[in-house]
Amino acid sequence: MAKQYDVIIIGGGVVGSMVARYLSRYELKIILIEKESDIGSATSSANSAIMHAGYDPIPGTLKAKANALACPLWDQLSQELGVAFERTGDYVVAVENGDMPMLEELLERGQRNGTPGVSLISGDEMRTREPLISPNTVGALWAPTGGLIDTFAVTVAAAEHAVLNGVEVLLDTAFEDFIWQDERIIGIKTSRGDFACRWAINAAGLFSDEVMHKAHVRPDFKIRPRRGEYVILDKDDFRLTRNTCLFPTPSDKGKGIVVTSTMHGNTIAGPNSNYVDEKDDKTFTREGFDEIWQGAQKLIPSINRRNIIALFAGLRANGNARCLDPKINYVGDFVIEIPNEVQGFVNLGGIESPGLSASPGIALMVIDLLKQAGETLIEKPYWNPIRKARPVFRHLSQSEQAALVKRDPNYGRIICRCETVTEGEILAEIHAPIPATTYDAIKRRTWTGTGRCQGGFDMPRVVKMLSNELGIPPEEVTKKGSGSPYLYRMTKDVVEVE
Repeated sequence: MAKQYDVIIIGGGVVGSMVARYLSRYELKIILIEKESDIGSATSSANSAIMHAGYDPIPGTLKAKANALACPLWDQLSQELGVAFERTGDYVVAVENGDMPMLEELLERGQRNGTPGVSLISGDEMRTREPLISPNTVGALWAPTGGLIDTFAVTVAAAEHAVLNGVEVLLDTAFEDFIWQDERIIGIKTSRGDFACRWAINAAGLFSDEVMHKAHVRPDFKIRPRRGEYVILDKDDFRLTRNTCLFPTPSDKGKGIVVTSTMHGNTIAGPNSNYVDEKDDKTFTREGFDEIWQGAQKLIPSINRRNIIALFAGLRANGNARCLDPKINYVGDFVIEIPNEVQGFVNLGGIESPGLSASPGIALMVIDLLKQAGETLIEKPYWNPIRKARPVFRHLSQSEQAALVKRDPNYGRIICRCETVTEGEILAEIHAPIPATTYDAIKRRTWTGTGRCQGGFDMPRVVKMLSNELGIPPEEVTKKGSGSPYLYRMTKDVVEVE
């Protein structure tokens, strides 16, 4: 007999994790399934890590509503989850007079969306605030509520907080189909067996169209992936004058090539936006690099390619949903609904940018939908709003580091020299409420392997630690789950020396 749940969440990206976190407040038996080996391994692992202020979405769309609902929540939410967040503000920069009408349109959108403090500033003022900006700058839009967040940490933290409040998480578990009783979904079939439920929530990101089609919903809806490529600069060689995010004026392809600080200290440039056919095509291309670099130099002419230490690409779940308001001619809106055609199904699809920023707003909208559908949600009297962050050695003072090492000597052994990541931090993630069991999971959570050497020093040590702690041979340790082993065989016999 299939195990019974009140709610099954399909997908462990930032949206699914945030929905799990908010629903964990209630007396519900919940499980989240994720087909990859770790939480936040797909779209949520490759984006700009920017907290959007809310001036960009078309007013009246679900994108605009979810972004506006979520933006004020992040100061308290980041503290409750124990993740790094800084409300730095952001700029949209006009480098020629022809860009100014778009800034005026964004200002109007921001005002209609309720974005606090959004305003236009002169080119001179922009150059004062960021001396590295192009001397051709003629003006900028300033949004003080924009910000930066650790996108990897917030996804894991939201899911982990849900687990601490009673939610189950099952990794390496692929959704296959729904189980039906007349017009009601009563469970799901997965690669690890069947699970029964009263509600199934589609938060499958790039695969949300395939999930909703299995539910006989929106047969014309399609996710067409957009690939975005990025470059990462060495934080010791290049930084913006102040932590912030610099956007160009947007186009019909998106927000454009951004130059932005990150919570880890690196500056990144990107993404471009190009349609691809496959939902796993994260190829970084020469043409993509040229496009990114040209866009970055348009904003910051002094940026130097010698400072690049890494390249990566991610995919956006670009959908074709029309805005629900027939008076608004917009295609590409979020899908946030309980469809009339089927019972027991919450449908979330096409969650591209500003999906990270909007995720807590989407979670609150899901709660409202469930209430409107007649679900009685009873708050847990024992729900704990706080997830305590684990120590980050490099962020501590010398006296705090010394006290931590005295308490746990594992924090006194450096595994990643570039980012000063300790053995204690890695062990803590391997044994976390949602254990990190691959190298990439360790990398995203601790930042090991992201510095100038790109893992050349730490990787063998991390593989050995994973082997020891998980009780598996080194040949079974993987980079990112099934099909990605680091080692294939021993090259020498081990000889015991007496």
